[in-house]
Amino acid sequence: MKALRIKLYQNMVNYKLPSSFQLKETYPLPPYSTVSGMVHRVCGFTEYHPLKISIAGDYYSKVNDLATRYEFAAASYEQVRHTHKLHSSDENRDYGLIRGISTTELLIDVELVIHILPEKEEDLEVIFESFINPIEYISLGRREDLARVEEVRIVEIVEQELEEDFILKYSSYIPVELFDNYSAENVEFATVYKLNRYYEKVQIKKGVEQRRWKQVSAFYGAKGRELIYDTYEFDEDGNIVFFS
Repeated sequence: MKALRIKLYQNMVNYKLPSSFQLKETYPLPPYSTVSGMVHRVCGFTEYHPLKISIAGDYYSKVNDLATRYEFAAASYEQVRHTHKLHSSDENRDYGLIRGISTTELLIDVELVIHILPEKEEDLEVIFESFINPIEYISLGRREDLARVEEVRIVEIVEQELEEDFILKYSSYIPVELFDNYSAENVEFATVYKLNRYYEKVQIKKGVEQRRWKQVSAFYGAKGRELIYDTYEFDEDGNIVFFS
């Protein structure tokens, strides 16, 4: 089967953990939903196009960066509580805003190797052409996290049985579902992330919809780790692929 391989470079980037606020921590690699969102935006898709995604890559180091944070909760202005006063002429009312600082964790010199396998075969060429001639600048993570496209290539994916242990050339997300005999007790020194995959809109009351995320549990396999012999998927240049 054929898939699209995209190699990206990013100088400084944050793939924010949903549960981090004062210190905006980052995942070591972009989650599946972030990559899927990038593909949909670059291609101009307005509806969800199912994709299988494999994410691998590395970064050089981490730094913490200060950023300005604004908190607005539509509360009435209180001089001792708020740093700024916002006046609504429509409601003839003053609202309070708090200006402060937050810390953002940034990955430095990120190199990514992403494989995309669309459910619809005709989408493969569309995605390829869209990354060759994007309609706007490509970002991954925050809107300001620009991504430089190093390579866009259609590659053949084949299954291969390993006869000896395999050393990971890049850190990778490895979906737990690939291991039939997985349990938390028999895996040591492995970080498991619950990553957002895609969402469905669910109506919770009349006129109000809510996003319900489908999540995937995945190991973070660090560069240099060994995989025991088994059958895995590879592209034509020997890059191991873990589709989810």
